Amino acid sequence: MVLLAVGHAVDDLYQGAVPAIVPFLVAERHYGYLAASGITLAATLLSSVVQPLFGVLTDRRPMPWLVPLGMTVAGAGIGLSGLGSSYAATWLAICLSGLGVAAYHPESARIARRVAGAGHVGMSWFSLGGNVGFALGPVLVTPVLQAGGLGASPFLVLPAVAAGLGTAMLLRRLSGPRSAAQHTASAGRDDWRRFGLLTVVVIGRSIVTFGLNTFLALWVTQRVGSRTAGEVALVVLFGVGALGTLLGGVLAGRWGRIRTVRTAYALSVPAVAAVALVPGYAVFPMVAIAALTLYVPFSLHVTLGQDYLPNRLGTASGVTLGLAVSVGGIAAPAVGAIANATSLQWALLSLTVLPVIASLAARGLTDPPQHGQVRPPEPTEAA
Repeated sequence: MVLLAVGHAVDDLYQGAVPAIVPFLVAERHYGYLAASGITLAATLLSSVVQPLFGVLTDRRPMPWLVPLGMTVAGAGIGLSGLGSSYAATWLAICLSGLGVAAYHPESARIARRVAGAGHVGMSWFSLGGNVGFALGPVLVTPVLQAGGLGASPFLVLPAVAAGLGTAMLLRRLSGPRSAAQHTASAGRDDWRRFGLLTVVVIGRSIVTFGLNTFLALWVTQRVGSRTAGEVALVVLFGVGALGTLLGGVLAGRWGRIRTVRTAYALSVPAVAAVALVPGYAVFPMVAIAALTLYVPFSLHVTLGQDYLPNRLGTASGVTLGLAVSVGGIAAPAVGAIANATSLQWALLSLTVLPVIASLAARGLTDPPQHGQVRPPEPTEAA
């Protein structure tokens, strides 16, 4: 689990890097709101389409080599993003990074659930790794690009190369000559109806979080008058979000997953609105509260999805960590269009509709049987 959590941190560092790169693109290349949101779209469009396909493939045959390969490709895309002079070259580089993220998540989440078993906290640690990576994205990107501009972006690939090589060697040692048999007996029935409702919940959260990821730094920079303050706001968003992810597993053990999810989304509605409304530096505690409420359910989405589809853990992971999450990036240009037509404040206020939709969809969810009786396929192929 430590290996998986660290790898998840490195992989998702490159997702967190995208919103941190956006202000530099705006400053150096004079992108508008719509063009800036298009960069977020690039990070998620291809990922949205292919991530569930990777999930289907890993359900049929374990592919642990996708874990180190995915994080390496994710880093390569970010490393190339500052080199192209045209918008198209930048968009394609970010798109390549999204493809790497898509390859990484389903297989790593399938292996992580096998390690975590039926408990909620174990999967929270795996998810925490990803959110720590999100938080580290701005921490890594900001000083590198402040020092060298967009031309320094190739230095950002170094963590991916190091982690990819290390993960490949460790997975090769851990794999060994194991049976590739698919243990599908007594897995239970797949509940596609409730999985569909869960997908609506995650899509609602995704659009909110991607909207904040893309525009929060710009909004806080306007509000406070400092680009550094905007980057700090992203660190608060991702850092507190990481703590919220771990807290979600603890609360689920005490209250149950469904009650935790419903409560978190109900509280997120006023919190997101406050980010857009409070003046000056008061925005920072509001960002922290919004992050807490939006990230508490994060790991619970994954375990709920896997328990609703006990025979298709890779598919469930590809949707809850992939398609349903990445679709928020596809919606980001719509948020940018609202900002262009009205103001950035109104665009952020429009995001409050999504937690309401998530709360309504969550009312149709029930706690499924714990996925603990079935052992998913072993990672049998050498990395």
